[in-house]
Amino acid sequence: MNDIMAMPASATATAPTSNGGKYLQQLCKHWAHNLAVELTANHGRVTFPKDARGADFPADATATFDATADSLIVRIDASSAEQLDALKGAVARHLDRFAFREAPLPFDWR
Repeated sequence: MNDIMAMPASATATAPTSNGGKYLQQLCKHWAHNLAVELTANHGRVTFPKDARGADFPADATATFDATADSLIVRIDASSAEQLDALKGAVARHLDRFAFREAPLPFDWR
């Protein structure tokens, strides 16, 4: 069971951009080709399977995206520190591809 409240590793970052809604739409639609995605105008959630790309993590992870007028807020909930680090890198790389005019977006993970 993927219980977010039980996830031992999580991080949140706020990237300043006035295009957060656009970027989360592009990113979620991109990942919807092979991952479970929930998407509204200013909110997205992507589930990364524990065994994606040959990995063997304890549980699935999620990335949640919320766009405001001046930022994109990203939260990753993972089952391990290793999974969290891998997803922080994947999220930042993918967002920077869509935000190439602003890239690299600053991610101050907390």
